Amino acid sequence: MTKILVDGVEVDVPPEFTLLQACEEAGAEVPRFCYHERLSIAGNCRMCLVEVKGGPPKPQASCAIAVKDLRPGPAGAPPEVFTKSPMVKKAREGVMEFLLVNHPLDCPICDQGGECDLQDQALAFGGDSSRYIENKRAVEDKYIGPLVKTEMTRCIHCTRCVRFTAEVAGTGEMGAIGRGEDMEITTYLQSAMTSELQGNVTDLCPVGALLPKPQNFRARPWEYQKTESVDVQDALGSAIRVDARGREVIRILPRINDAVNEEWISDKTRQVVDGLARQRLDRPYIREGSRLRQASWQEALNAVAAKTKSTPAGRIGALVGDLAALEETFALKSLADRLGVVHLDCRQDGAKLDPAFGRASYLFNATIAGIDDADALLIIGSNPRKEAPVLNARIRKRWLKGGFKIALIGEKVDLTYDYDYLGAGPDSLLHFIQQQQAPEKRRIILVGQGALAREDGDAVLAFAAQAAQKHGGVGGDWNGLSILHTAAARVGALDLGFVPGAGGMRAHDFVKAGALDVIFNLGADEIDIAPGAFVVYIGSHGDRGAHRADVILPGAAYTEKSGLFVNTEGRVQAASRAAFPPGDAREDWAILRALSGALGGPLPFDSLTQLRKAMFEKHPHLQRLDAIELGDAASVSKLTQHSSVAMNDAFVSSVSDFYLTNPIARASAVMAECSALAKDRLRQAAE
Repeated sequence: MTKILVDGVEVDVPPEFTLLQACEEAGAEVPRFCYHERLSIAGNCRMCLVEVKGGPPKPQASCAIAVKDLRPGPAGAPPEVFTKSPMVKKAREGVMEFLLVNHPLDCPICDQGGECDLQDQALAFGGDSSRYIENKRAVEDKYIGPLVKTEMTRCIHCTRCVRFTAEVAGTGEMGAIGRGEDMEITTYLQSAMTSELQGNVTDLCPVGALLPKPQNFRARPWEYQKTESVDVQDALGSAIRVDARGREVIRILPRINDAVNEEWISDKTRQVVDGLARQRLDRPYIREGSRLRQASWQEALNAVAAKTKSTPAGRIGALVGDLAALEETFALKSLADRLGVVHLDCRQDGAKLDPAFGRASYLFNATIAGIDDADALLIIGSNPRKEAPVLNARIRKRWLKGGFKIALIGEKVDLTYDYDYLGAGPDSLLHFIQQQQAPEKRRIILVGQGALAREDGDAVLAFAAQAAQKHGGVGGDWNGLSILHTAAARVGALDLGFVPGAGGMRAHDFVKAGALDVIFNLGADEIDIAPGAFVVYIGSHGDRGAHRADVILPGAAYTEKSGLFVNTEGRVQAASRAAFPPGDAREDWAILRALSGALGGPLPFDSLTQLRKAMFEKHPHLQRLDAIELGDAASVSKLTQHSSVAMNDAFVSSVSDFYLTNPIARASAVMAECSALAKDRLRQAAE
């Protein structure tokens, strides 16, 4: 640690700290535009100027000088830095004046107004008048895709967007053309960006040059009701903030959570909001003949109760979809147990995961933050860039530091970092296991759903466990066997034991024709249910599950209810209600509670608090929010003893279209446009 005086306040900071960071430690506010904690240092906006005692007789850019570069004062006294001296004040006013020379004064019509760094810093650190009377420079707007709107006349060339696409997203799609006054920020050939993280540039832009296009002129920042929540578009559980105006969700922004998503979110997380209002189920329906007709809640519940009472428990099944919270999953499990139903499943994709092997058999045991400490990675049957883009950015971040060997078995795809391609299927994995090599100390064996949602998925999981044991994936305090889920509800449902009971069938078996007579479908839209069974669909959108339903009970989307989710690493997270369900739709757990009453045996809870209390009594670890209940590493040894036989078929990623993976995304016009663009790029590349 190094002592330094900032405006007379002494602080101890690491010598690698920049002066800007040291000033913040001392409580001094230093303005900045180009500097960002998660990007490389550019030092080109010059707004963070400070005065260094004993240094050159001019202001210094505090973001570009390290504490260790300062000379000590007389007799070894700590170096001194001033952030409020007349020299600094005059220098900052001059920088701000130059920034505003060509900046248009269109704050009243700018969507950034009210949360604009340039506005705030011009007020706090700028002058009170302008001496510039010439015409301002204008820049033509650029097309860079359907998600980001450009007003490049406002650009101050901070290059945050350029550094983000190069360093975090890994695509390097933005850059500068021209020099001096003619410099412009653009994508090359003005093409659409291809990154699944491109929307983050709108958060990084300190002015109104890059804005979220779907939210253009929708609302002002001060009109929003801001609600902290978590994302369910993948299994990562990114921290988000949902901004609503009245009953309508307008936008979704990231929150900082260094243990999960740092401060990034995927484009699907950010721009799926229009899908929340489209194709909604807002009242109960009952099928008569080949058509669905509107019904009252009482009529719909009575129809379900009548059919259920006349059906033996052995002919009833229950499915849980990918977006269900713990509360409704627990309510459905409680109802099924009360009815004596054993045909339960939460694995609508057929993944061969079973809580009987222990919690470590289906968690991302290395943890997301643990990627920073790993020294090797083997990816099996997964495309992290499509299945969890923010996780993929974390892997790239670790790869950029060096000393991180990455290998892939499965589809050969662009992951924004280099890797050794070992092969396409289980035979390549078996060859890797048989190799004689010095094991890494902290290797991650990342297993995707594309490797597990197959007939031989249990054998592949056993091979992955063997690879972890032999090549440094398990040992000491490290468990590197890591399952990357794609469904937000999957880990929580496995924790609750929503799998077939004794003598029960798996989902892919009981959805076949003639297998069952009644199926309760809690938002499972990624599986086809054959004709014959009486299907009760509880969900928010009119997707595949609703089309097959005989009775529809309209539920709430994830932004319209308070619920708990467990992410892929086993972290319990809370989502909060930002708006209310439309029409007669109700929260899913309340629907199941009402249904149990219609069946003559009400579940023992009348409120969300009572439900959670009952759930926590059976599963105590679920009440520890933002904590990870680690799985027992001994479970890995159990997996290695599995005797199933693997096929030679190549692994295929479980996500073929990143933008259309769930009913909310499929209802979104923005996601449909992004999907069409992605398909066009693939077609052009094939030609």
